[in-house]
Amino acid sequence: MKLLEKIISQAKQNIQTIVLPEGKDQRIIDAARELKSQNVANVIVLINIADINEETKKLQNEGIEVIVVENSDKLNTYSSILVDLRKAKGMTKEEADKLILNTVYYGVMMVKNNDADGMVAGAITSTGDVLRPALQILRTAKNVKIVSSFFLMDVPNSISVKNNVFAFSDCGLVVNPSVEELSEIAIQTARSFDYLTQSEPRIAMLSYSTFGSASGEVVSKVVKATKNVQARYPNLKIDGELQLDAAIVPSVAKQKAPFSNVAGQANVLIFPDLQSGNIGYKLVERLANAAAYGPITQGLSRPVNDLSRGCSYEDIIAVVAITALQSQSYRS
Repeated sequence: MKLLEKIISQAKQNIQTIVLPEGKDQRIIDAARELKSQNVANVIVLINIADINEETKKLQNEGIEVIVVENSDKLNTYSSILVDLRKAKGMTKEEADKLILNTVYYGVMMVKNNDADGMVAGAITSTGDVLRPALQILRTAKNVKIVSSFFLMDVPNSISVKNNVFAFSDCGLVVNPSVEELSEIAIQTARSFDYLTQSEPRIAMLSYSTFGSASGEVVSKVVKATKNVQARYPNLKIDGELQLDAAIVPSVAKQKAPFSNVAGQANVLIFPDLQSGNIGYKLVERLANAAAYGPITQGLSRPVNDLSRGCSYEDIIAVVAITALQSQSYRS
């Protein structure tokens, strides 16, 4: 069974409610129909009055909940909660009343108020405009210091003998993580990989050096982050610093890192900065014809995920299924 099929199967076992705040986009409408048809999640589609069209009217007739935000009886409740959350930043009721008419803010508030389990947006909204309200309203999870992201990579014909599914992080949010931030990214990504794939994470902290073969500021950062995680979670399989080939190719691992319990079999790859991570996932996606699911956000108190504005409706289905699994994990 392929990765996405497994994720969808898991999502169906405990149906979650996911809000889609971009109801004026046809891809969202098509995805909502397919999600209902496959019974992957309960979806709620949001739209403003000005954007109502024949397709959104049809959705309601097909049994999919569509909320016209301006007509909602929750506006005042959500607005008041927003004021309470942001009053230290000077938020007024008038400002909150205006913001809550934005479907993305309304959708995040649904998650905050337990009227939905998660949100997926970004088909027509920038990453900043998706994540800003999520950070303002939901904030980080308990004991989590940073919000980061990862990609799930399904790599056909992988060179790695044991793996064809990997997590790459951070490829979408944290530009130049500190030692502490890099440690947190590794820990969060290991947890995400565990519950999404039901496989034991084996974490490689990547660099251009393997166990002192080179030196430099970046190498030092990766070494310190690795030791930090090992000290905090001694049972977690993590090693570094490792070059990519030493991390995933068994024959190279035997030469470069023969005593490592991760080298040659890593499935969670932690990049030292956003630039290398973003380049890395796109190389694998394009040259290896891999499926790249993400960026998936981790570290928020409740799941909100961002889509690429070039996404297909199939991409939306995948991210909704992943968001549903995140919600299952958060609730358990």
